[in-house]
Amino acid sequence: MPDFVPLVDLRRNGILECRHFGAIAVADTTGRVLAQAGDPHWLAFTRSTLKALQALPLLESGAADRLGLASEQLALLCASHSGEPMHVAQVQTLLDRAGQPREALQCGCHAPIFTELGIAAPPGLVPDARHHNCSGKHAGFLAWCADQGQPVADYLAPGHPLQQSIRAHVARAAGLAPEALATGTDGCSAPNYAMPLAHLARAYARLASGARDAEFGASFARLADAMTAHPELVSGQRRNDLAFMRAGRGDWVAKIGADGMQAIGSRSRGQAFALKIADGNKAALHAATVEVLEQLGWLDDAQRAELEPWRARHIVNARARVVGSRDTVFVLERPAG
Repeated sequence: MPDFVPLVDLRRNGILECRHFGAIAVADTTGRVLAQAGDPHWLAFTRSTLKALQALPLLESGAADRLGLASEQLALLCASHSGEPMHVAQVQTLLDRAGQPREALQCGCHAPIFTELGIAAPPGLVPDARHHNCSGKHAGFLAWCADQGQPVADYLAPGHPLQQSIRAHVARAAGLAPEALATGTDGCSAPNYAMPLAHLARAYARLASGARDAEFGASFARLADAMTAHPELVSGQRRNDLAFMRAGRGDWVAKIGADGMQAIGSRSRGQAFALKIADGNKAALHAATVEVLEQLGWLDDAQRAELEPWRARHIVNARARVVGSRDTVFVLERPAG
């Protein structure tokens, strides 16, 4: 089986111009692979699809309850947010509950994502670490440290008790041994883990199943409920996860990750898929994601129409002329038997 297969083609005047390769794994809560394209066991860094799993220690330890975190703050733990005022306000609430200043955040600072999407910035905006798309996760890290009496200066160190707890919880959720998780450093400086796509899909099937999960049921239910209730906080205006979770009508738990990662779980089905675009192209990732939903039979006519713009079938130039096409070219394979 090839590691990657063609998923999306771009054509101009009928001539192939770009081909985006990747791999897809569809799995249930036991890790059984239900469908695939390419290698469903491809080892991929999870990037921000990991965030909901990184939040597990905060909930499992009882810290979220002791700090009085509401559903909105739980959604921010799982977010790759756009740095809009509503996001910054929730990050600040997390910091206040943790008793930490914004200077304690070690995610760094970048221009808010919403400014890249043509959304007007508030007058006098001066971005700080709270505007970083991962600041909710980092504020949650600080909250765990504050509750557990652990130092915050080195909260991102792989040997810190927080990161050791995260690694253990992530491994359990994905059905892996902690030592089987390959480690790297994410864009926000936090440890990140690589795992086979099928194991990430399994973790999202469990997350989406919520209370039905025998091990993390209460925590998964709260996280899935928060994500589906507040998709605008998990994502932001004009963002894909907001669009997908709204189209899912509460059934889909969706999370994008950098460099071509996407995971979506179905709460009603107890299934999920993990998708990797090899070259990290976002337009190809979104188109392939909609096609997976289509081939799995998760779309009704209304959802199909709602998500049609994310297929971006037409390549349009600066004069609004259609000059090419973007087409998905894969067919999910079902394992024999």
